[in-house]
Amino acid sequence: MMPGKTEPKGQLLHLVFGGELTTLEGHEFRDLNGVDIVGIYPNYEAAFVAWKSAAQRTVDNAMMRYFIVHLHRLLEPGNP
Repeated sequence: MMPGKTEPKGQLLHLVFGGELTTLEGHEFRDLNGVDIVGIYPNYEAAFVAWKSAAQRTVDNAMMRYFIVHLHRLLEPGNP
């Protein structure tokens, strides 16, 4: 390993999903059957790229929102 570089932390799973919301202020989806599961990614950086791409595809619909969920935090709640 090169000096100054940190060891990779391993797999930190992240879920990217979204859909049309019922209101701009909430997180309730208009149609759960229409929720778009973009994918599961091995780190935040990859999830962010996928989130940004999905969000940009739906930029014309103000009610569409995409989210990144830190699955690794749900799988190991005591491990920050």
